[in-house]
Amino acid sequence: MPSSSGPIAAYRDRVASGGIKHDSSQELAVEKLQALYRAVEGYRPAAGQGGWKAWLGLDRRREPPPQGLYLYGDVGRGKSMLMDLFFENVEIEAKKRIHFHAFMRDVHTALHAWRKTGAGGKESDPIPPIARALARDSWLLCLDELEIRDIADAMIVGRLFEELLAGGVVLVTTSNRAPGDLYKDGLQREKFLPFIALIQSRLDVLELSGERDFRLGRMKGLDVYYCPLGPRAEAGLEECFRRFANGVPEAPDQVLVYGRFIRVARAAGKVARFSFAELCETPLGTADYLQISTHFDTIILSGVPKMGPERLESARRFVTFIDAAYDHRVLLVCSAEVPPQELYPEGKGAFEFHRTVSRLMEMQSEDYIAGHHLT
Repeated sequence: MPSSSGPIAAYRDRVASGGIKHDSSQELAVEKLQALYRAVEGYRPAAGQGGWKAWLGLDRRREPPPQGLYLYGDVGRGKSMLMDLFFENVEIEAKKRIHFHAFMRDVHTALHAWRKTGAGGKESDPIPPIARALARDSWLLCLDELEIRDIADAMIVGRLFEELLAGGVVLVTTSNRAPGDLYKDGLQREKFLPFIALIQSRLDVLELSGERDFRLGRMKGLDVYYCPLGPRAEAGLEECFRRFANGVPEAPDQVLVYGRFIRVARAAGKVARFSFAELCETPLGTADYLQISTHFDTIILSGVPKMGPERLESARRFVTFIDAAYDHRVLLVCSAEVPPQELYPEGKGAFEFHRTVSRLMEMQSEDYIAGHHLT
């Protein structure tokens, strides 16, 4: 789809016309919605096409659904407005935008009807047939103001979302609460925790907040580009890894790219640590670096050498990686043998490296460090 269409164009038109004021947090959210807008073009749930095998997950040919979005924040931040911009611009018929309480009212009506007419049928559980009916009608479902207030709704919505996601439905929802705060202090809340885990694993969770400087604050007293290589650089990288791990235990991880896995030897939550050899001297390509930059918001990279034509392939991979990391606003902390402008000073490929030098310099700026990761 052309960049002049979709929710991001509609948002910028409203800003330009004075209808709303520019807000960087809103712009981040609308960029995510723009990515989803592109992703749903041409997508159709396999459950609606492949019959019972696809619905049960037995048809391995089915296309994985685009990742939905859970947008939360304080009242008045513009969550509903942004979701409406997305909904109005998506050119598909099988879509529904509904307030969450109205949605649950409809679900309870369907449950009541099933108990009256369908309880004696082949299925003893009403949730799967209700989910199938919803998916047939609207495989893009936008729910406004998700809020759980009683145990009955808590139990229903958890199982219903699981069935909808299994059926390939794309969900976009807004809420005043972070997923972990849903149904907080509610009766038998432990039974609701699997639903929270489902939201966190299957939807892109984004807070619509005011300007904050979490990344800048954590970098206080530390560099993002260590030069030259040596004990000081290594100690700085380790301290950055520790701070951004934020208490999450270190463990190996892996990133899925087109059915294969890229091994990440050191990771903790959304921070990963690589050596130059691991990232740029192995046969990785654009798709790999894009997925790594989507998966991790902070990357610690050690041992970037001075390069020349004899390391042209490694240099090209480094350029591709920096482009992906920059476009996703990844916080990059690295150690290098020489300053950025001396990494590839001459020979074949030096001209193409100029943009990488510029981006490496920008990625050290306060504005960049204080920014938000774009997934």
